[in-house]
Amino acid sequence: MSRVPTWLGRLGAGLSEMGERLDERRAEVEREAAESKPARPEASEPSSEAFSPESAPAVPRPDPAHAVPWGVRVAAEAGWRLLVLAGTLWVLIRVISEIQLVVMAFVVALLLTALLQPTVARLKRAGVPGGAATALTAILGFVVIGLMGWFVTWQVMANIDNLSDQVQDGIDDLRRWLLNSPFHVTDKQINGIAKNLRDAIGNNTDSITSAGLEGVTVVVEALTGILLAFFSTLFLLYDGRRIWEWTLKLVPAAARPGVAGAGPRAWATLTAYVRGTVIVALIDAIFIGLGIYFLDVPMAVPLAVFIFLFSFIPLVGAVASGALAVVVALVTQGVFAAVMTLAVVLAVQQIEGHILQPFILGRAVRVHPLAVVLSVAAGGMVAGIGGAIVAVPLVAVTNTVVGYLHAYSREQSLRHAPRPRGATASNVAPVTAAAANGPEDERPDPAGEPPAPGA
Repeated sequence: MSRVPTWLGRLGAGLSEMGERLDERRAEVEREAAESKPARPEASEPSSEAFSPESAPAVPRPDPAHAVPWGVRVAAEAGWRLLVLAGTLWVLIRVISEIQLVVMAFVVALLLTALLQPTVARLKRAGVPGGAATALTAILGFVVIGLMGWFVTWQVMANIDNLSDQVQDGIDDLRRWLLNSPFHVTDKQINGIAKNLRDAIGNNTDSITSAGLEGVTVVVEALTGILLAFFSTLFLLYDGRRIWEWTLKLVPAAARPGVAGAGPRAWATLTAYVRGTVIVALIDAIFIGLGIYFLDVPMAVPLAVFIFLFSFIPLVGAVASGALAVVVALVTQGVFAAVMTLAVVLAVQQIEGHILQPFILGRAVRVHPLAVVLSVAAGGMVAGIGGAIVAVPLVAVTNTVVGYLHAYSREQSLRHAPRPRGATASNVAPVTAAAANGPEDERPDPAGEPPAPGA
């Protein structure tokens, strides 16, 4: 018999034995894995599932907040807070625009109260009862304002015919000057400009007529605003202190001491601004009025009153009132008078900007010129002339309030900070004293006295 089958038999037996050993080893591994796993209802499933992906231990994932870079997280935190503030501001502006008449009347009342309150205080110190002092001051103030308006209207109506003739003569003189000037202006160009003006007026007749019809509504709204401002001024002068105390009750208790201390400083800033603006506007009106009076410009007194009123609009008011005076001088007295009027206006405004305002207003209401320009522009866009008038005092008051609250917060943190071990009063006193002895407009007021409108 051949020896090949015997060799094959031994090889097959060896492979069978190796397979049995592998099966025994696999069984041991499965048994060890089953003993190390917790008991589950599906333990009776085939042992091959012990190595399925689902049974593998899950690797813990990092927190998504920690996966985001720190700068992105800070930008996101600041971004949603800015969005909330912007949304709140937008809603506030929308509400103010819907009740603009009431808001403007109350703001005017606040400005008038800041101007008239010292007179009420003096009358009270002189022994006049509070109600009588308030009524007398308010009536006297509104009578003065009314007389100014009546005087301007009377002067314009009394001189309108003469002014019309002077304007026509001035236009003729200006035309002759342009024809003889070195600018090489021709008669045809002047006639073309005049024709364009007539066409523009003719094409906009309907708009002018509708504006005149809407003027009736404007007059009614103006009278309503004047009445609201008058009664608001009366109540603020008479009962301003109690109104402020009631307003403080609407503030959360935790923030009430800081707001109570910021109120008097905000009121002092507003009072200083109104008084200083009135004095500066009065000086501007007197000196510019005298200048155009000696230049024989017609209606010098009404123009001076206009300059006084326009001076309450920072930057824009001075430019507009000065341009009005120069135009009147140009069309009535000629180019030389206009140039001299321009020189007078510029000289007075330079003195005002560099001497009067810093000296009269002082540090209490000092606002950066860029802030003045931006606030006037924003106020004019939101609420027209009224917004431009109240923009700067609003920025000045806000600056004072923010500065005080910052100093108050720093003082409170120093007061409640844990004292280091071994520290004595002499170690801590210099820091607290330095915070308390800061600028007057930033010094905290622990008493929290209400502002002085009702004093």
